[in-house]
Amino acid sequence: MSAVRRQFVIKGLKLFDLLAMASAFVLAAVPVSQGGEAATFAEFLSMRIKVENFILFFGFLALWHILLVSMQVYESQRLVSRGDEAVKILQATSLGTLGITLLSIVLSIRMVTPTFVLAFWVTSTALTIGSRLLLRFFLERRRRRGRDLRHILIVGTNSHAVEFARKIEFRLESGYRVIGFVDVPWSGFEEFSRSHYPLVCDFDALAEYLRHNVVDEVVIGLPMSSFNERSLAIAALCELHGIVVRFLPGIFKLKLATPRAEELGGASLITLSTGPIDGWPVVLKRVPDLVLASLLLAMLAPLLLVVALFIKLTSEGPVFFTQERLGLNKRRFRIYKFRTMVAGAEQKQADLEHLNEVEGPVFKIKCDPRVTLVGRFLRKTSIDELPQLFNVLKGEMSLVGPRPLPVRDYEGFDQDWHRRRFSVRPGLTCLWQISGRSSISFDKWMELDMQYIDEWSLWLDLKILAETIPAVLKGAGAA
Repeated sequence: MSAVRRQFVIKGLKLFDLLAMASAFVLAAVPVSQGGEAATFAEFLSMRIKVENFILFFGFLALWHILLVSMQVYESQRLVSRGDEAVKILQATSLGTLGITLLSIVLSIRMVTPTFVLAFWVTSTALTIGSRLLLRFFLERRRRRGRDLRHILIVGTNSHAVEFARKIEFRLESGYRVIGFVDVPWSGFEEFSRSHYPLVCDFDALAEYLRHNVVDEVVIGLPMSSFNERSLAIAALCELHGIVVRFLPGIFKLKLATPRAEELGGASLITLSTGPIDGWPVVLKRVPDLVLASLLLAMLAPLLLVVALFIKLTSEGPVFFTQERLGLNKRRFRIYKFRTMVAGAEQKQADLEHLNEVEGPVFKIKCDPRVTLVGRFLRKTSIDELPQLFNVLKGEMSLVGPRPLPVRDYEGFDQDWHRRRFSVRPGLTCLWQISGRSSISFDKWMELDMQYIDEWSLWLDLKILAETIPAVLKGAGAA
């Protein structure tokens, strides 16, 4: 597909998505505005629309558009399966629906009822996914007939490069065709020869090959450790020809980090990261943090006051307990909790170290003698953690993320892979909270944190938040 045609399709999709959102909004609003009964076409036309509602609606449209763009639903989907694209759209429309719902709560829009939200979400999701499936159907028919093809030349004959070629070859509907490989004989070349892929030329003859053959993209799969200069020379050659160059992740020989191209200060960079660093997804993660933390603090204010009063009346000492914890990339901050122990409990911990009941550097005792009567209830119900909503508002924590650990626990770490948990902002809840908390081993806890980082998405955050409520009510693993 030409660049002009692709831009035309993208703009068409963006326009359709906005129309789909508007249609879903209207379809969901009509029954609600008529007291739950379907309106006739004449009644619909007779509805009055105020100027402020008109402006607000266009604000919702802008939010919807920004969310879909940030979720990369308009990027090329050639190498993405139908299921993965549908899941991405489902995540985008769910997040968009959540955003509209939260704004409606803040702005006290009565029309946005649970019925409206459900109808809007189902309709917008169905229309958006349906449009993509229809587009795929037409594009795949064209590609299977040999039209709109992208010819790929792969540099390198190692196992990563061959595996990539097989994935491309398996998905004919993607429109990619592997035309051959470029390499020189090496120790593993015999294994490549059994793959039956053609070796079209060596490195020295690549320039001549590009001059006389149709090549849309060049994929470099050479290991950077030994072919750095060669890879740079090939990339420069492709630049002269105006050919797209891609690098296979395996060339860096990293197990977890994924590379992506970025620009920093006008310089082009290849960034390797094991989790989200910045960008729209992280910005969008911050939005529900601020909104939900503010709403929860407002709703729970009476409970917080009652708890504070009980703590003050039943034991000596301050209402709140603060402690230095490690946050994002080991930044230190003061965490807020309701005090659940007697005053000066931290100074008494050294005398209790021999009673520690968990493996690893953390310190836990089920029947800790320092815990007060009220504190035991607060811990069992996790109410003692609620003041950390202030940490969320300050940006030191998130609603969802690995639990922030005390400096004392961190100093006991003896494996570097445990420290990767600090590559994301700590949170009030995470997979550990909904999987048993103190009842699971330290290594399992760390593995769950790594799983969260590797699989992170806004949808996963919402799922964890939803599952935290029953986990807290059961009090499973609380200590």
